[in-house]
Amino acid sequence: MDQHPWRLGPRGRRWFDRLLVAALVALGASHVLAEQRGSALFSVLEAVPLLWRRRHPWPVFLAVAMLSAGQAVALGEPTIGQLAFPIAVYSVARWAPRWQGVVALLVAYCAAVVAAARWTLGLGAEELTAGVLVPYVVTIGAIVTAAWALGFAAQTRERYVASLVARAEQAERMAEREVELAARDERSRIAREMHDVVAHGLSVIVVQADGARYAAAKDPDVAVDTLETIASTGRDALTEMRRLLGLLREGDTGVAPQPGLADVRHLVDEARAAGTRVEADLPVDAPDVPDGVGLAAYRIVQEALTNVRKHAGPGATVTLRLRVDDAVVVEVRDDGHGASAPSDGRGLGLTGMRERAEVHGGTLDAGPAPGGGFALSARLPL
Repeated sequence: MDQHPWRLGPRGRRWFDRLLVAALVALGASHVLAEQRGSALFSVLEAVPLLWRRRHPWPVFLAVAMLSAGQAVALGEPTIGQLAFPIAVYSVARWAPRWQGVVALLVAYCAAVVAAARWTLGLGAEELTAGVLVPYVVTIGAIVTAAWALGFAAQTRERYVASLVARAEQAERMAEREVELAARDERSRIAREMHDVVAHGLSVIVVQADGARYAAAKDPDVAVDTLETIASTGRDALTEMRRLLGLLREGDTGVAPQPGLADVRHLVDEARAAGTRVEADLPVDAPDVPDGVGLAAYRIVQEALTNVRKHAGPGATVTLRLRVDDAVVVEVRDDGHGASAPSDGRGLGLTGMRERAEVHGGTLDAGPAPGGGFALSARLPL
């Protein structure tokens, strides 16, 4: 159900002003019946400017005020057209700047005194006394004050509503921006996970498949063992993939928890099974670290070993060190030719590892090692 207050549209406001002016002109024309042609003329002249009171409130007020002053000089009695004066005061307080509304109110008070004196004398009073003037001044002043107060209150309410609308729109834009940033971060995170899982699993499978192809001709038993390693690696990669896809679904996915520091030893065993010489210095018992830090360290080691298989060349030896004190420190170095290996420009491994480290307030340095090979060092604060 719509709770917004009913308001006139642009066309309705135009017709309201036309009918208002028409009514004042019709009432002012009634002076003709009383043979008061001057009063009828001033009534019409004072009412007509109100047609533009919304778009040009200040000029309309000045015009009505000057016509009222001219009427006070020419005529000694009130007219119907003077109803336009409080309407003009309301219009200035409603749609003009505040200072113009205050000036209009002060002018109206002065006009109340002048009109009271003029009407008193015009109606036959012999002298101006406080007892005669005060009732007229108070009555006219109350009318213009009420008109000004209504216009001022309407302007204040409109500004307040406009500020609420602006703040609501700003809050909506900020919420949309936060959702967009959260979605982008989530896409980046899933992309890193997909890259690490797919690249690592496929690199192991490719290396094992190449080895099995050459070994099959000489030693079928080696080929069988290698095919078993390929199958095991494929199953592990499939499990990882199912876990990642489960993150995109709602509810319980029923998949295994994310890997951590304790699973780094499995990466080392897998790399050795694939034919990579790995010298690992790992804690005997995996320390208890936050899940996010443990996953980041696992993925960095996983990607580093994948890069060794892809770029270091055959026969490369990898040295892996993992220690935990006030931070999780991962160091991976190989003696291959990865630093000089050609790149297709599409690799995302180092970028993903650096992003993982930065998410946890850590750092990652990677580059050619002195004496050849490639070195990587990551530090993840606890």
